[in-house]
Amino acid sequence: MARGRLRVLLGAAPGVGKTYAMLEEGRRLRDEGRDVVVAVVETHGRAHTAAMVEGLEVVPRRAVRHREVELTELDVDAVLARRPDVALVDELAHTNAPGLARTKRWQDVDALLDAGIDVLSTVNIQHIESLNDVVEKITGVVQRETIPDAVLRAADQVEVVDLAPQALRDRLAGGYVYPAERVDAALSNYFRLGNLTALRELALLWLADEVDAALRLYRTEHGIDSPWEARERVVVTLTGGPEGETLIRRGARIAARSAGGQLLAVHVTRQDGLRGAAPGALAHQRALVEQLGGTYHQVVGDDVPRALVDFATAVDATQLVIGVSRRGWLATALSGPGIGATVTREAGKIDVHVVNHAAAGGRPRLPRVGGALTRRRRVAGFALALVGGPLLTWLLVATRSTDAFVADVLAYQLLVVVTALVGGLWPAVYAAVLSGLTIDFLFVDPLHTVTVSEPSHALALVLYVVIAVLVSVVVDRAARTTRAAHRAAAESELLATVAGSVLRGQDAVAALVGRAREAFGMTAARLVVGGPPGGPPHGGGDPGGTVLASDGEVPPGEPGTTVPVDERAVLQLYGPDVAASERRLLNVIAVQLRAALERSDLASVASEVDHLTASDRVRSALLSALSHDLRRPLSAATAAVGGLRTAGSRLSPSDRAELLDTADESLRALATLMTDLLDVSRLDAGVLAFARTHVDTADVVLPALDELGLGPDEVELDLDLAVPPVLADPVLLQRVVVNLLANATRHAPPGTRVRVATSTFAGAVQIRVVDHGPGIPRERRDDVFVPFQRLGDTDNATGLGLGLALSKGFVTGMGGTLMPEDTPGGGLTMVVALPSAGTDDPADATRGTAA
Repeated sequence: MARGRLRVLLGAAPGVGKTYAMLEEGRRLRDEGRDVVVAVVETHGRAHTAAMVEGLEVVPRRAVRHREVELTELDVDAVLARRPDVALVDELAHTNAPGLARTKRWQDVDALLDAGIDVLSTVNIQHIESLNDVVEKITGVVQRETIPDAVLRAADQVEVVDLAPQALRDRLAGGYVYPAERVDAALSNYFRLGNLTALRELALLWLADEVDAALRLYRTEHGIDSPWEARERVVVTLTGGPEGETLIRRGARIAARSAGGQLLAVHVTRQDGLRGAAPGALAHQRALVEQLGGTYHQVVGDDVPRALVDFATAVDATQLVIGVSRRGWLATALSGPGIGATVTREAGKIDVHVVNHAAAGGRPRLPRVGGALTRRRRVAGFALALVGGPLLTWLLVATRSTDAFVADVLAYQLLVVVTALVGGLWPAVYAAVLSGLTIDFLFVDPLHTVTVSEPSHALALVLYVVIAVLVSVVVDRAARTTRAAHRAAAESELLATVAGSVLRGQDAVAALVGRAREAFGMTAARLVVGGPPGGPPHGGGDPGGTVLASDGEVPPGEPGTTVPVDERAVLQLYGPDVAASERRLLNVIAVQLRAALERSDLASVASEVDHLTASDRVRSALLSALSHDLRRPLSAATAAVGGLRTAGSRLSPSDRAELLDTADESLRALATLMTDLLDVSRLDAGVLAFARTHVDTADVVLPALDELGLGPDEVELDLDLAVPPVLADPVLLQRVVVNLLANATRHAPPGTRVRVATSTFAGAVQIRVVDHGPGIPRERRDDVFVPFQRLGDTDNATGLGLGLALSKGFVTGMGGTLMPEDTPGGGLTMVVALPSAGTDDPADATRGTAA
């Protein structure tokens, strides 16, 4: 049975119209004659979405009872029994109720696909596992329901349901997404314009990368080598010379002309050839590339033009930017076409931009003749011997004279030396033997024989061959020495790049793995921690441990090269076999990886030291606060009691009552301060117990108003009676609300009222305390939650500066968040968000938990 096809509608945020589009497509497929059923759909009370369900067959959901609450989930067995052509399954990342056969809804969808049923589903960008932390940084909301990237990438079709951020906010304000009571909180939280713009960009970029990967796979499967210009990719070639900055800026301008253009800079570290990079030039050029939004790459190759073209082809480059040769006309004439001309000839359909620069056309100089002996050089040497020998023989025979024997021998000797310079040892030996036989046959009596009548002639021929071999050996050794020197320079450059990656900090491990893959021309590389010492048992399969960093797609079933990093980690490389000469360099990279891992461990230790330093600062602030803020109520109470003791009989009843009130007020203030100090110490030690139970927010807000003696003239209430209870400690939650109300009323302008509102958002219940006072600058908002921080308050009635610190700790300990926001029109809004009672275990009502 053929597996069904999965089609996913991807949205940037709730409310963009994914479910509506899914139902609309289901109706279209039904009208075309397909058997379509609604397996599960979440309308969230939206009338337009519910109207789209009408006319479509709906498979009844399965009822599941969990913790005294009845939930409804997708009934997979009922859909399988119905066996439609297409099933509409909403919210692919949904987590099923406990007790069902599968934990996640995408696992239910997989079962439908295995049965040959096509599935049309929906998912939001914040639910993609690899983007979960990015979305949390953007929105400040933790997404607990995620879907693995591999599941979404395995879909047969992924489409973005796009809606402009402002249009989505307009829909939200019009009541098309959430009920009216939730609109205000949604617009000022998750659905901010900046948040929606960033989420939209994430969704579009994710889909663009997916399309790019699919295009690469298609081209690989169909053997298509020529570039497809779906996106401009500009590769800039860097030699380390002074022209690099000019080339980078030109490439950046080319990439910027097209939307989504990419800039890549590549430097080929070669084992032969000429290159004179100024110290630090490549490092400066790399920084410039990254500043312009590009990426820097370094590869090792003997044939520089071929390595450049191969790299450009591998990254699907559409433009290749190279500089005009810095060699003069004489060097070009003597040594043939340079790198630029060769790249232009071999680039195929890749557009090549040859950019002029100030360093082009240097001073005339002879080309160097040394270098590593490639196969091309050896073939050229043999060709020179085969062609040059007959031509020289013809010339000497045509101009032959009886007394020119020495000149003839020296001419052949010159041919042998030139052959040695071009091709090395074996072409030179071949030329020496061939020319020796030629001299004996044509120029030594008796002619036209290979016999020698004069012993001195025979000795001369032997010495001739020996000299030719010695010259060839010297040339060959010089070439090998030059090869080793260039190899060492190439390794030094690569190691400098690797060391620089380590110094860059947080991404050092990933950078090292990526550089190792590029430098050795591997298909993929990954660093595995905690796996078996020999690597994965089946090549590209399960790594057998945790993949700490990877670069490239690991080919399935291909055995890889394993390089131990330390006792806990190994570097796995997939691609061509690593030569024995390169093993030393691999070991050096492994040492750098070990250093990067140790640096990460040291960073963890340093963070703990920073925590201890922060604790010391808190203790210093505590001592300062105790010496000042506790002295006032203690002195007042002592003075009142002392006055009663010394002059009690002489005091009038009103004076005695006033002193008693002063003592009582001071002692109560002292008790409150001590309670706050104890709670701070317990929070810091993690031993403050929270007895969480189901709490109605109104039962907390109203007693807080009574405690502070606030009435309708000071506070405006906007309590939503439909909000569910929260799971919290009622006593500590009331202290939080009291602290927030006290701060708000103290900073509210005269004649204005503080507003207290409750609402629900994203499965949480929010208590919002709104004032229209001076507010707090964004850069100082984190400071308000630091103990003993009063942000400039100098009056003795403001306490120790522990109120917001305690409130933050209490709310966090109860599983919620406390965040400051701007009040529209000026002021500060403190938002307490707590989980509703239906999202956690009611058994916590009788169980204490420690923060």
